[in-house]
Amino acid sequence: MIQQVQLWMLVPFVLMLLTIAVAPLVAEHWWEKNGNKLLVTLVLALPTALYLWHIGLGGQVEHQLLFDYVPFIILLLALFVVTGGIHVRGDVAATPAVNTLLLGIGFLLASFMGTTGAAMLMIRPLLQINRQRRYRVHTVMFFIALVANCGGVLTPLGDPPLFLLYLRGASFSWFMHLVPEWLFTGGLLLAIYACTDWYYLRKEPAEMRARDLAEIEPIRIKGGINLLYLAGIIASVIFLNQTYIPAMGTEDAPLYVSFLREEAMLLLVALSLATTRRAVREENHFSWEPITEVAILFVGIFTTMTPALLYLNEHAASLGLHAPWQFFYSTGLLSSFLDNAPTAVAFHTVASGLPAVAGATYVAGIPEVLLKAVALGAVFFGSMTYIGNGPNFMVKAIAESEGVRMPSFFGYMFRFSLVILLPVYVLTQLIFL
Repeated sequence: MIQQVQLWMLVPFVLMLLTIAVAPLVAEHWWEKNGNKLLVTLVLALPTALYLWHIGLGGQVEHQLLFDYVPFIILLLALFVVTGGIHVRGDVAATPAVNTLLLGIGFLLASFMGTTGAAMLMIRPLLQINRQRRYRVHTVMFFIALVANCGGVLTPLGDPPLFLLYLRGASFSWFMHLVPEWLFTGGLLLAIYACTDWYYLRKEPAEMRARDLAEIEPIRIKGGINLLYLAGIIASVIFLNQTYIPAMGTEDAPLYVSFLREEAMLLLVALSLATTRRAVREENHFSWEPITEVAILFVGIFTTMTPALLYLNEHAASLGLHAPWQFFYSTGLLSSFLDNAPTAVAFHTVASGLPAVAGATYVAGIPEVLLKAVALGAVFFGSMTYIGNGPNFMVKAIAESEGVRMPSFFGYMFRFSLVILLPVYVLTQLIFL
């Protein structure tokens, strides 16, 4: 007999997200081991799944893992492997114009190769070009905002929360409706960065500026075959779905038909691994640890999230959320400190449980304006802290390994995100939502 979801059943989900947010701060070395992450996942997710099966909701867990988690993790795997086979190296003069151009390129790439892929591709050449500069912290912080977060709103490939919204019915092309918000936010941040970098360049010692102009190295790209595989991933997401292949969406479709998209992406992963020279991945410091970490954590998140989604859908009308700005800031607040992918799904679920609005345009089962608010809040506010989005900590770690003294968790917030990013996001909301 199926029972109603009770509030206490959300505890494992809350504990899962709090552990992800707090453990890197209070038990950094313990949390670095994927075995410990797996232990946390098993302790919280396994009892949740067993209890849901016991009360007749096992089918919900199965659907969540099979049709949300599996496509989600395979997309991330494909982007991770393919972009990990592309290496960019070289050095030109680190002028404000050059640095702004590089951030702009990364901002554009983020929507088509994912924020993680674009961040990992661009951060090392950016640091290489700026290695003679003394003042580099501001460049890395703007990079986190522009490339590792805000740039990824134009396609479902850009950021995990958008892919999950895509799986819930938003078409691939719908995300292009966010171009005005994307251009405004990105353009304003790039303008602020250009002024900031010009200020810090004037503070650079003369000998550092002379070295920067003298030490020039041509830009080179290795592993270019992976650009073809990246195009294949994009094509898979656009065309291998039930819109173009209706049989993929039928209830009795065989698994090999339902998962044609994922099968194509796994084939591209295999081709990338087979045709990319090992030396290219070694130059990128490629490791399976990051994607293994994501796979472990998200199987726990997707499992424990199941009762939370059911509860939110049942009680959506009583939460008091109805205006776009409320969804924007609510999604943004949680995305700043918890993972933005489950946060986006949670607030999409809240919106889907609201009473129907006469005359409203619906996309993915909710009013289009609310979907915009959720998508923008999840992606933009992921840059408010180091833990808001996966690439943030990775960029920080790479920068520190190159000798950049990055601010602490709270230092990043007080020196950058609260004083630069938040006003930009508020302005974006006032104009567009």
